[in-house]
Amino acid sequence: MTSLELKKSLIRKINETEHSEILEEMYRLILNEETENSIYELSNDQKHAVEEGQTQFKDGLFLKSEQADKEMDEWLGT
Repeated sequence: MTSLELKKSLIRKINETEHSEILEEMYRLILNEETENSIYELSNDQKHAVEEGQTQFKDGLFLKSEQADKEMDEWLGT
């Protein structure tokens, strides 16, 4: 299927659907593709949070996946 055929088919399907969830997901995918190539700038708070997380990791202040799963199960009472 060529790009043109695919576009026409998608447009037809979009026009036919009444499912807002599908339309929202398609829109999200298209927006994601548009922003995929742009550079995301972190705020100072976000940069600080990343640095703090890196420091905690270097200091061994983290849980392994199994430990985290066990703690979540305990918190949830499962």
